[in-house]
Amino acid sequence: MQFGDTPRIGSVSYLNTAPLTRGLEAEVVFATPARLAALLQRDELDAALVSIVEVLFHDRYDVLDGVAIASRGEVKSVLLAHRRPLAEIREVFCDPASLTSVSLLQVLLGERGLWPEFRPLGGYADAAGHEAVLLIGDPALDFLFAGHPHQIWDLGAAWQELTGLPFVYAAWALRRGAAPAALRRRLRAAKVLGLRELDAVVRERTEYDLAFRKSYLGGNIRYDLGPEEKRGIAKFVELLRRHQAEPVFEPRFIA
Repeated sequence: MQFGDTPRIGSVSYLNTAPLTRGLEAEVVFATPARLAALLQRDELDAALVSIVEVLFHDRYDVLDGVAIASRGEVKSVLLAHRRPLAEIREVFCDPASLTSVSLLQVLLGERGLWPEFRPLGGYADAAGHEAVLLIGDPALDFLFAGHPHQIWDLGAAWQELTGLPFVYAAWALRRGAAPAALRRRLRAAKVLGLRELDAVVRERTEYDLAFRKSYLGGNIRYDLGPEEKRGIAKFVELLRRHQAEPVFEPRFIA
């Protein structure tokens, strides 16, 4: 149920989502991907910018067409940091906030015939002490800039190398029956505003340095959900079904 006529909207607070919540910041619940998924599942949100696997593993949401967090190659903020060659990795410690990235890494490694054990990361301070660690979002960027001796496997680049397609990390999941046209228009308008004012977003944020913010938000991250991105999602669905036993549902897009 909605609270009156006010829709309940959620998003992660990572740097890469800033253009998609432009103008909505005061009314958005900001949380980790895993927390947002839990809120959606309990019907405590009507729309949330969540990991794409949330809609692929649960047949109870529609996906807002045209808007996504995606990449066409190197993404920077979804990475496997590892000290040994990929073929020698026996366990991977995973960012507890991650959802899509875990499944993506399982697919990428599975396509190479590699099946390490996945364990939860106790805390970001522990990341550098592990032989292999999966990180996403701002913690991934923090790790990248800290200059650890690990090799970095960028999962966006790895996906494009494997498939030749963009990868969609997150999209607006809409609770069926609770996302009227007015809400969908507002979410699309936030993207239009965010991209129109991207230079202002870059200047206003304080993470990292100005040059990185400009190249990251204006290059590494893509915000469209068009035909190529949908082909990327379809390929991900195909590979998830190959490498995981959990049911995977076709996404339902709504304008």
